[in-house]
Amino acid sequence: MKLLCTLLLIFNIIFISTQSSLAADLDAGEEIFTANCSACHLGGNNLIMPEKTLQNDVLEKNEMNSVTAITTQVKNGKNAMPAFGGRLADEDIDNVANYVLAQSVKGW
Repeated sequence: MKLLCTLLLIFNIIFISTQSSLAADLDAGEEIFTANCSACHLGGNNLIMPEKTLQNDVLEKNEMNSVTAITTQVKNGKNAMPAFGGRLADEDIDNVANYVLAQSVKGW
C-alpha cells in the first residue's frame, strides 16, 4: 500500500509539473532563481532555515510541492523569506515556481 501511495505521489508530481511546465519558461525561471533566490537557496538548500530546503521530500513534507504553493510563498513571503510579489511580475514568479518544482523532482 505504501509503495502504491508513493508511486501515485510521484505520478502526480510529474503530471502536475509537466502540465505547468508546458506554459512556463523553465530557462527564464532558472535565470530568475539565480538572480533572486540562489543567495539563500543555492542548489535547493536553505541557508537561513536549513531544515526547510527545496528538496522534493521536504517540499512534500511541508505541503509546498505544487506550483500554487510555491507561487504563493514567493509572492507573499513567509518567515524569513521576503515577499517578491512587488518585485517580480506574475509571469516571472510562475516561471521560477515551475523551475523550483522541476528541479526538486530532478534532485537539484
